[in-house]
Amino acid sequence: MVLLQTGKRLASAAFRRESVCWSDDSFSLSNPLFSGDSSPPRVPLPESEAVTQLLAHIKLLLRRRAAALAALEAGLHSEAIRHFSKIVDGRRGAPQAFLAECYMHRASAHRSAGRIADSIADCNRTLALDPTCIQALETRASLLESIRCFPDSLHDLEHLKLLYNTILRDRKLAGPAWKRQNVRAREIPGKLCALTTKMQELKQRVASGDTSNVDYHGLIGLRRGCGRSELQRAHLLLSLKHKPDKAMCFIERCELADERDLDSVKERARMSSLLLYRLLQKGYTNVMGAIMDEEAAEKQRKKKVLEALEAQAKLEKLENKKCTVSSPSTANPAVFQGVFCRDLAVVGNLLSQTGFNRSIPVKYEALSCWLEEKKKSKNLCFVASCTDG
Repeated sequence: MVLLQTGKRLASAAFRRESVCWSDDSFSLSNPLFSGDSSPPRVPLPESEAVTQLLAHIKLLLRRRAAALAALEAGLHSEAIRHFSKIVDGRRGAPQAFLAECYMHRASAHRSAGRIADSIADCNRTLALDPTCIQALETRASLLESIRCFPDSLHDLEHLKLLYNTILRDRKLAGPAWKRQNVRAREIPGKLCALTTKMQELKQRVASGDTSNVDYHGLIGLRRGCGRSELQRAHLLLSLKHKPDKAMCFIERCELADERDLDSVKERARMSSLLLYRLLQKGYTNVMGAIMDEEAAEKQRKKKVLEALEAQAKLEKLENKKCTVSSPSTANPAVFQGVFCRDLAVVGNLLSQTGFNRSIPVKYEALSCWLEEKKKSKNLCFVASCTDG
């Protein structure tokens, strides 16, 4: 068993390495039935050559799927997405059930890579091709619950519960026998009990009004606090990729088991893609509103900071003016007055000694100051003479 598992792992890794350079032109596509050419063939191919080309196409698809599954198991999600995209986006058609399985595996790879919208879109394509795919319903319900879109998740869980009840009633799994390895009949009752508990929990959250806190950042694939340019770029890419008209183009590359199911497949694909597109538009509006509110709050904060700085500058300017005005008054005016009176007294003494008898007009204030200084000087001289005696 160990040898077999090791050989399978080595073979898968070899397929993954070799498939890097594979393309759709690795074999001849002269038959318009397989090449997608609408022009009539000039020379009809022999039956043996047509069978050979068909077998080569089937072999290429199987090898690509093996390489994609090996990359998915190895944790190389981008490489797995690339391989599955080559299968589902190829120029030649593929069977309905095979494409549904590839879409389901690519949805798992998108989910592991954190691309919620792309994963939901692949689940939608899987359910459009195979409405009884239990894994697709479980994955989509889990994705919708992870972004807190509880009503849509509850809708998928109800559909899954109805499918479980149908399996228990008919005592057989839905779909062909080769697809039943993912689900075992003995596991259905336990899964049904867990599903009922989960549905009750979601119903309580919906009844409590917990339906408005949808994580649109996770849906679009952006971090919280992203800028306007990041949001616009991500929204443009998702809108172009998941447009409702473009979302149904995959049916053209699908070889349906019954052509009568074409209308129902298109209707399921259109409805699911329209719901996803509306959810993306609502998420863009919500996130853009949050970004605009943050920008307005930041602008208001900057405005308040500028106003505070201007008020502080004005206050400092007023304080500087007060200091310049009050600086002369801080000196003692009596000092200047005494100096002036002393100088005036000296000038008077000089005039009296020289015998200059011409009258000099002097203001009353200056004369009074001069007399006071005279009195003080006489008193000082009298005190000095007493002390000498």
